[in-house]
Amino acid sequence: MKKRVFIDGGAGTTGLRIVERLSLRRDIALFTLPEETRKDPEARRQALNEADIAILCLPDDAAREAAGMVENDRTVVIDTSTAHRVAPGWAYGFPEIGGRREGIREAKRIANPGCHATGFISLVSPLVEKGLIAPETRLSCFSLTGYSGGGKKMIAEYEAAGRSPLLDAPRQYGLQQQHKHLPEMQKVCGLQQAPIFCPVVAPYFAGMEVTVPLFAGEVRGTAEDIRALYKDYYKDGLVRYEDGGEGGFLSAGALAGRDDLTVSVAGNAERILLIARFDNLGKGASGAAIQNMNLALGMDEKNGLVV
Repeated sequence: MKKRVFIDGGAGTTGLRIVERLSLRRDIALFTLPEETRKDPEARRQALNEADIAILCLPDDAAREAAGMVENDRTVVIDTSTAHRVAPGWAYGFPEIGGRREGIREAKRIANPGCHATGFISLVSPLVEKGLIAPETRLSCFSLTGYSGGGKKMIAEYEAAGRSPLLDAPRQYGLQQQHKHLPEMQKVCGLQQAPIFCPVVAPYFAGMEVTVPLFAGEVRGTAEDIRALYKDYYKDGLVRYEDGGEGGFLSAGALAGRDDLTVSVAGNAERILLIARFDNLGKGASGAAIQNMNLALGMDEKNGLVV
């Protein structure tokens, strides 16, 4: 019998990508609510409790409400919002990091990582875990994203005729250093202090490039030691090490439309750059949710993904 997968909030950018990917599969029964009942509490409650997997593509408060509607011990809930990423009792849905894969397979509550956080954690968590940088290291992070990461409202703003000329250039945000991804970036990496975080949205649709700079003195080893660690650490899943770029450049759009992620090491003997590239709607959102769904269902975690 096919497993029933319910998307609560399938009209947003994350939900639409999930529906697009899963609609091509014949091993699950995908369902959403029609427009007239998609916000009806009782219709949602029934759908959530009928599902084997419920994927929440909702704002934080609505995600908390939806999770509270699940009244059985069978439905697996995957939340793509910020609401449960550092909450007790929720597995953090990054299988490649810290031996989390088995915990995700067995979990009934899975919190999908944030997009910027995915890049930062992919770069920093292995280094802290394996002792190449200390937990007390003070880090900074620069992250470039396409405008689809801002959801339907931002997409409409960027694609509107006669849009503001200010949107023709990259725009930095999160200026008060209180970005919603910071708690998970700090906690999952085991850092004593959150990084200085500089997210930037640019006028292209999808793709993300996250950079963490390091002085060599902050590393217990060399840039080559970091490369060797990444190559050994990322043998399974959707993350892999990749050398090079595009003729001396690294485009943030290189993995647009895909669900995997690459990590790279650049710089020199004194100053090191750690770089992650992926699609903010892929491994940064929808692709990660499907990967977690596959694990929860006991399937190949790459099933139905573009890698």
